Amino acid sequence: MTSTSSSRTTGGASSGSARSCCSVRFISPSQDGANRGVTGSGESGKSTIVKQMKIIHQGGFTHEELDVYKPIIFRNVMESAVAIVQAMQKLGISCAAEENQVIADKVLSHGANEALTTELASALHVLVQDAAVCRVLDEHASEFYLMDSAEYFFAEILRIGAPRYRPNETDVLRARATTTAITETRFMMGNLEIHMFDVGGQRSERRKWIHCFESVTSIIFCIALSEYSQVLLPAEDPSQTQNRLTESLVLFSSVVNSRWFLRTSIVLFLNKKDVFKEKIKRGKIPLERYFPEYNGGRDVNKAAKYILWRFMRENRARLSVYPHLTQATDTDNIRFVFTAVKETILQNALKDSGYFDHPCSRREGG
Repeated sequence: MTSTSSSRTTGGASSGSARSCCSVRFISPSQDGANRGVTGSGESGKSTIVKQMKIIHQGGFTHEELDVYKPIIFRNVMESAVAIVQAMQKLGISCAAEENQVIADKVLSHGANEALTTELASALHVLVQDAAVCRVLDEHASEFYLMDSAEYFFAEILRIGAPRYRPNETDVLRARATTTAITETRFMMGNLEIHMFDVGGQRSERRKWIHCFESVTSIIFCIALSEYSQVLLPAEDPSQTQNRLTESLVLFSSVVNSRWFLRTSIVLFLNKKDVFKEKIKRGKIPLERYFPEYNGGRDVNKAAKYILWRFMRENRARLSVYPHLTQATDTDNIRFVFTAVKETILQNALKDSGYFDHPCSRREGG
């Protein structure tokens, strides 16, 4: 498979975990202006998919590009630590060990902007193993916002806090940054030229990215299955009462039923299947607590099918929808899924161009 690439950015990106949206245009060389796009609610895995395309089709990240993610990862670690300590304070829970409470108080006083030193990394390594912290994460995780990558970064905290730390590709895939500009990535996927756009997707930003989808014939829409028990960030919903999966349903409905997309097909990525599977099987955060209609218990397949049904129910425009279970942080999974997506794109491009109606496309003898 040949690949060429180029990228350009307008504006910039800042670390954080506010909602973001990604737009992708897939352009078939045989059909000028045949555009495809991808969208979804914040932290559904869109930016991670853009990173995966760079790994799969552009040879990965240079050392300089990896180093760019170092401060972002440091901030992700500190924001996660602050979020946990603030939640404990709100819940009236103190650390089981007195010395760990001292660490927690320091985290709260310094905030997310504190530099992650080797000493601080060692302290956080001890803090996240405190019995009370573990209990908060186990029993109260749905009551406050904590990025999905927090557990991964805490497990790797000693390596991340090492003096000569350089992020690896897995760290980069797990890193979360707020997109404040439109970033375009181009590459070839077989005979398809793909244009990927990562754009701001906060509620206030969504009206601004409609121009990225002009004349699209297919849209990739990402949802995070695991967000069924999570709430929006305070910046999006100060009361932190809006369910994130419900928010995704609202966004999906606005896209699938938009007058702009009457002739558009939808590729639906049901993402973060790994996190979702773990949450459903453990049973401590049951899906039916948030969606009472569901009655499949701890059956992961039934739970995924229920969520898919909820999204399909929003498709009042009766567009063609092609669902895929995905794990955006798994390169092999995304490579496999995009092979199927490519076939969908090619079929739609041929259909839109009228190829299937051309006499040459019909087989002799029926």
